[in-house]
Amino acid sequence: MKVARSRQVSFPAATFVRSRNFGRAVLFLGSAIFAGAALADVAAEPVFPQVWLNPGIYSQHFDSGKGLRNDNVGFGAEVALSKEHSLMVGSFINSNRQRSHYGSYLWRPLRWEVAGLDVAAGVLIGAFDGYPNYRDGAWFIAPLPVLSIEGKRLGANISLIPTVTNRFDGALSIQLKLRVW
Repeated sequence: MKVARSRQVSFPAATFVRSRNFGRAVLFLGSAIFAGAALADVAAEPVFPQVWLNPGIYSQHFDSGKGLRNDNVGFGAEVALSKEHSLMVGSFINSNRQRSHYGSYLWRPLRWEVAGLDVAAGVLIGAFDGYPNYRDGAWFIAPLPVLSIEGKRLGANISLIPTVTNRFDGALSIQLKLRVW
């Protein structure tokens, strides 16, 4: 009788916190929040729909020794239908140096106003492709936790990508965005 091995999913937070990468990630996120606060000017009653554009994703990988690409350049769009609901599409060069595409739904039910910024937490459920270690690069569906920070024109989506052994290398990712409508 053959016993099936389950895939191990881990968040190596303890190792990451002790590494130099943690300091870089904190500095990077702090800079993004500070820059957003400086440009905040949040409208009293936002008008929907809103259109946000982004230049891809920056990923700070937990295991920096693997030579993974952190600067995941691309192009994406987010259409906010309301404060809680958004649709996202885009394409970028992923950490494995392959072209990835995505389409996702973003639900952010938890909200705060901090230093004039709209801060929201929720989950992104998306379809992704282009990762050679998972389904030979074919499409798959994945949920990711998301923290969004938005001013009147500038914003950021921050996500924690888990490590899935022999499939994905975990990272803290940030997607800067510009509101164009």
